[in-house]
Amino acid sequence: MGNMPGGMGEGGAPPGDRKDDPNNTDGDKKKKKKRFEPRPSTRQGRRRRRKGPSGINKIPTVVPTSKCKLRMLKLERVKDYLLMEQEFIRNHEVFKPHEERDQEEREKLEELRGTPLNVGNLEELIDDNHAIVSSSVGPEYYVNILSSVNQDLLEPGCSVLLHNKTMSVVGILSDDTDPMVSVMKVEKAPLETYADIGGLEDQIQEIKEAVELPLAHPELYEDIGIKPPKGVILYGEPGTGKTLLAKAVANQTSATFLRVVGSELIQKYLGDGPKLVRELFRVADDLSPTIVFIDEIDAVGSKRYESSSGGTREIQRTMLELLNQLDGFDERGDVKVIMATNRIESLDPALIRPGRIDRKIEFPLPDTKTKRHIFNIHTNRMTLADDVDLEKFVQSRDELSGADIKAVCTEAGMLALRERRMKVCQEDFVKAKEKALYRKKGNIPEGLYL
Repeated sequence: MGNMPGGMGEGGAPPGDRKDDPNNTDGDKKKKKKRFEPRPSTRQGRRRRRKGPSGINKIPTVVPTSKCKLRMLKLERVKDYLLMEQEFIRNHEVFKPHEERDQEEREKLEELRGTPLNVGNLEELIDDNHAIVSSSVGPEYYVNILSSVNQDLLEPGCSVLLHNKTMSVVGILSDDTDPMVSVMKVEKAPLETYADIGGLEDQIQEIKEAVELPLAHPELYEDIGIKPPKGVILYGEPGTGKTLLAKAVANQTSATFLRVVGSELIQKYLGDGPKLVRELFRVADDLSPTIVFIDEIDAVGSKRYESSSGGTREIQRTMLELLNQLDGFDERGDVKVIMATNRIESLDPALIRPGRIDRKIEFPLPDTKTKRHIFNIHTNRMTLADDVDLEKFVQSRDELSGADIKAVCTEAGMLALRERRMKVCQEDFVKAKEKALYRKKGNIPEGLYL
């Protein structure tokens, strides 16, 4: 062996190529770099987004933040709505059995009350469970009161519901107004006005002073120191405008208007007529200021006489209750009464005395001036021919009332319509007048020619 070159190590290898050489670190580094170096990508284009748990957990940056807040508010409102819906469903499931049980109890209560129910009046309360009641078809009864009846609403004079067999009190009528009184109220004002009344200027002035002025300006009567009239009666021949004037009053005034026919106050059962009169004036007082118009008062207010008939005595008792309401112990207040009749001589003197009926207004047959005015009112909308002379009818001495004049004009128009003419001529008025007067003077009832 000789001396080896300095650049060579043992075995003739270069110093850097020896594996067991502790100083040989360059080779190890190169090998490590090659071992962990990633392979070059062979794919061209954008990198595909990873899917899976790593993609879900990664929260992206959302911009702008204002839209996110609006979406969050919207989702919170949806959440509140869903919570309300959940609570509603839960409450519905909880309370539904209670509603079904209440419905069953109501059905059982209706079975206990029975049908049909009688209507009666409570006369006197004995204790919490017993009372004395009366009905229009029988005497008074001592009956039981069901525990379901509200004791606070029970008072003497109220209307109660009675069992059809045991007559026990099973309910209370909340509104005890008689249905007949309810239909007496005039809801829609009549179309007639003072301008539709021919003549009768004095009668219009008197009824304004007695009815309208006290309701509108009561201080005028207080200043002068007098009390306004309580009632007015309109009397005169049939067809002279008594009811028409009452309609005009109802049209002009803003007060409540109750209209009654005298025959409506005559009832079948004992005591129902006076009760209806009391109820009428009680409702009038509740709705005051009120005007009560009683037409054909002679049906209930005729003169009293001795009679053995029960119906006649009941009519007289109804009239006595009417006298009490007109001028009784209680003050009526702003309630004015207008009566109308064409037979004032048959009325009871106690009914038309001062204090009850303070002003009596007569309606005579129309004179020449009034006839002309009435003819102009009824022919104002009619198409008249040139030969029509209304003065001939105005100047005639026939006793024509306002209703007769209206009937003549209506009949003349019907005759023209029969002949297919659009104008009413003089001959139509002549035939219509003869027809109306013939029926009026004969035995045929007056209303048939209307």
